Amino acid sequence: MAKRLINKTLLVLVGTCVFNAAQALDAPTGTVILEVAGNISQTNVGDEAHFDKAMLEALTQRTTNTSTPWHDGVVSFEGPLGRALLEAVGADGEQLNVVALNDYSSKVPVSDFYDHEVILAMRADGQPLRVRDHGPLFIIYPFDETPALLNEEVLTRSVWQIKRIEVE
Repeated sequence: MAKRLINKTLLVLVGTCVFNAAQALDAPTGTVILEVAGNISQTNVGDEAHFDKAMLEALTQRTTNTSTPWHDGVVSFEGPLGRALLEAVGADGEQLNVVALNDYSSKVPVSDFYDHEVILAMRADGQPLRVRDHGPLFIIYPFDETPALLNEEVLTRSVWQIKRIEVE
């Protein structure tokens, strides 16, 4: 009898977790700065997930202090972990097509977001990234922590002025 009660309790708990995980994302209330589309299960605008600044700031954040070829010296970048974004949208794919405001795009393996502490930088040295400063979002790899990442292939994945990510 006790075993059945425990099994039923576990079934209810698992069902509750699955139901909560399947709920749609909240709708953005501010200006949308990122659209995520493709193979995702969590949406809030049609079959896409749109994020405003507050929604991105609500994701797990990280600060990465690193040098880049585009900045002088070490810069302190802050923003949500890439994997936190993928988890928030229920991404199910092998690669990301990351698109910038000027329509430049680059393919980024989903594994990069899980194998490295890649962030979508929103701030540099405490200041919001404006479009002229590579913002509003800039993929930053921890180059100084993992010097092997500082190569041409990974540098092409460091897209700035991101507006859209398509999960493929």
